[in-house]
Amino acid sequence: MSDLSKFNFTQEISELLAKCKKVIVPKKREELVTLALGGDDALSFDVSYETKGKPFKEATVVRCKNGAVVNYTEDYMRRRDPDCLIVADDLPTDKPRFKEKFNSDFANLRADTFEWLKKQELLIMPFYAGGEEYGTEALLVAPLNAAFFACGLASLQHFVNIDEYAGDEFKPKVVIYLAPPYRHTHFDGKQIVVHNRLEEMYEMFSYNLYPGPSAKKGVYGVLLNIGEKEDWVTVHASAVKVITPYENEIVIMHEGASGGGKSEMGEQIHREPDGKIAVGQNLTTMQKFYISLAEPCQLRPIADDMALCHPKMQNDSQKLVIQDAEDGWFLRVDNIPEYGTEPIYEKICTHPSEPLVFINLDGVPNATCLIWEHTMDSTGKPCPNPRVIMPRRLIPDVVNGPVEVDVRSFGVRTPPCTAARPTYGIIGLMHILPPALAWLWRLAAPRGHNNPSIIQTEGMTSEGIGSYGPFLTGKAVTHANLILKQIINSPATRYVLIPNQHIGCNKVGFMPQWIAREYIARRGSAKFKPEHLVPARSNLLGLSLENMKIDGQYIPKAFLQPEIQAEVGIEGYDKGAEMLKEFFNAEISKYNTSELSPLGKQIINCCLTDGSVEDYLRLVPMRF
Repeated sequence: MSDLSKFNFTQEISELLAKCKKVIVPKKREELVTLALGGDDALSFDVSYETKGKPFKEATVVRCKNGAVVNYTEDYMRRRDPDCLIVADDLPTDKPRFKEKFNSDFANLRADTFEWLKKQELLIMPFYAGGEEYGTEALLVAPLNAAFFACGLASLQHFVNIDEYAGDEFKPKVVIYLAPPYRHTHFDGKQIVVHNRLEEMYEMFSYNLYPGPSAKKGVYGVLLNIGEKEDWVTVHASAVKVITPYENEIVIMHEGASGGGKSEMGEQIHREPDGKIAVGQNLTTMQKFYISLAEPCQLRPIADDMALCHPKMQNDSQKLVIQDAEDGWFLRVDNIPEYGTEPIYEKICTHPSEPLVFINLDGVPNATCLIWEHTMDSTGKPCPNPRVIMPRRLIPDVVNGPVEVDVRSFGVRTPPCTAARPTYGIIGLMHILPPALAWLWRLAAPRGHNNPSIIQTEGMTSEGIGSYGPFLTGKAVTHANLILKQIINSPATRYVLIPNQHIGCNKVGFMPQWIAREYIARRGSAKFKPEHLVPARSNLLGLSLENMKIDGQYIPKAFLQPEIQAEVGIEGYDKGAEMLKEFFNAEISKYNTSELSPLGKQIINCCLTDGSVEDYLRLVPMRF
């Protein structure tokens, strides 16, 4: 118990730790791997809890040569439930409140949770939410048999060795309480994470063992709450420094809902076995269109999912300045179906310099976990959400510290679109967005087609403001103002829109963003002469390219302007555009309240009245 003297706990936490069966404070991440497996020599470990008088196995942890492999016993627990966030306090919020949803006072469940924790052997782990430099002192309180959860969190956020602190120096302002059985006893088996914003402490009660809603997105909610108070935003984005064969450099930040291509933006362009690049495949004729690229750009990863835009980092460049908000990345590897698809990550994962945590992947004791061997769901199909938690320090050429953003792209998962079956899959390979229209896309934030990261929802739905809406405990309109202010204050950063999965009737996967990345970098940023652009047929899509040439090869115009595809046509495109317009009008109208800034109201009104590209440019000018 001597380790606890290094902490400055609240009286409530001190009492909890004093009464529990046992407390372990890990000093190294390697200790957590051993704890996750139940001991030094154990090859596997079942994570079970007594629920309703019977034991229930939540997950199995297997020791592989390259780390710990976690598999949940239920398909439902293998991806994040987008509706899991519940707010317990009385502060402003758009999220469901515990009292209203469950018709009871959270204080009772909170007290009961503490009593349950007091009967357990506990692991407590100090960390910094948001990184050591700009982060906040935080603590995980978890049952010891859920050490794999702590192991994952220790890689995602900045792990703290408490021995590096003198007496009572570490004072947590954020605490995550992990109590898995309550999803069965109180929440009908659902993933529930209760956020309780107290005056002196931000509490998060994680009533499930999948780290996505709490260790990952729950911590994101904490950072958003801090930003609300201090007037800044943590964006839902990846970022990469792109270096051309001619050694020009550009930084692209890619935003979007889960599954929108953030991790993929940091991947090299995928090739066919013969080295060619398949831009897309026509789903009617099954014909593929190829290009060749002798020397792709070099990539220097910056962030994978969350980027701090802290005011202390901003400078006089008139560009947005960001820094990674994480110490490790929750990489989804469903797009790696076989050996040789993504050599860099395959090499790191197969022969890591330290044990990794794998989730939803096939794990055989004492064998090597291979990231292309995905766990099978009960349907007999591979789980669409296999993950590896990758510490940043293992990633080659990763960029540390603040960087200036040249281009902000927004990714959207799009379904196929044809005249016979029109959809919103009418987005060309890349569109240039006026800043005002870029703001509207961050308000609408479409979750998009066939999202593999979450429990599936029907039709086109919104991820919410900035595409981080599901993780936000405050009010969306507050963040609408913050994002607009951020855009206005960064006039030298430009905006593009990039689809993935489909362009009209062509299946494209994530190829549009890889091609757009190569194209933008070779141009030296997203600077375009007006004569090279035309207004998109849909006003919501800003400006389309007249042509796109990479290494002397033209991308077919049908990929840039889908309405000229024979299978889509003007009629099919316009029906899809109307669907997109109806979706936008419904979503952005939610922000048109008295709390929205005057400029924000003007931009929304411009959209609702079918404003043109020129109208958006008059509201917020764009540098060509």
